[in-house]
Amino acid sequence: MKKSAFFLAALCSGSLLVASCNNDKTAETTTTTTETRAPDANASSDMAGMDQSNMADGAMAGNSPLVASINEMMAKMDAMKMKGNTDHDFAHMMMEHHKGAIAMADIELRDGKDATMRLMAEKIKTDQQKEIGELEPIAERLDAAPTNYKPMDPNDPFTAQMKTSMATMMKGMPKPVANPDMNFNMLMTVHHQSAMDMAKAELTHGKDTKLKEMAQKMVDTQQKEISAFKTWHAQNADKM
Repeated sequence: MKKSAFFLAALCSGSLLVASCNNDKTAETTTTTTETRAPDANASSDMAGMDQSNMADGAMAGNSPLVASINEMMAKMDAMKMKGNTDHDFAHMMMEHHKGAIAMADIELRDGKDATMRLMAEKIKTDQQKEIGELEPIAERLDAAPTNYKPMDPNDPFTAQMKTSMATMMKGMPKPVANPDMNFNMLMTVHHQSAMDMAKAELTHGKDTKLKEMAQKMVDTQQKEISAFKTWHAQNADKM
């Protein structure tokens, strides 16, 4: 491709070939764009196609490290191969989701200045590292669990609920601002909400008793933290 581009540039330097060169460049650009956007035929089951291209619009192409960490988390979750067992797939998806929260907390602890936001970041990191440790053996135990839902069927209730939890988060992403504490506050709020939505899907469709207990704890804990985030946000509107 580099040789082709160089050859076209050389042709374009001749005035008699400008028109044909522009046509060739247009065709080449169209071909490249088409190749870049073509879907991977071997893509994973990705919860009936979470449509990352549309979600990216909600995440925005900003330079915020927090946005980048969420986009990275979503890419990893989208690449996961779903087994078709609600408990197994929830456990694996939630572990990756928690890793995203930990990455966001690390960014706040690196860049943030506000004492309240830093304390919340420390708590979130500690809590979610602990939960990952609890989820890992459960996920491993469920590796041989039978299938009980259809991850490729958008009409499957569990698939639809999990997909909605992710799509709602990405479409509701707030625009990053200059203040790192406010960014952490706003982005972790929507991140927590998606975790709660995922946990509610497990509570509705899951079968594993221990996992459902953990899901309920996630809902209770993160609802309190969302309330704390919203209170801080209202008190620090000047940081917008």
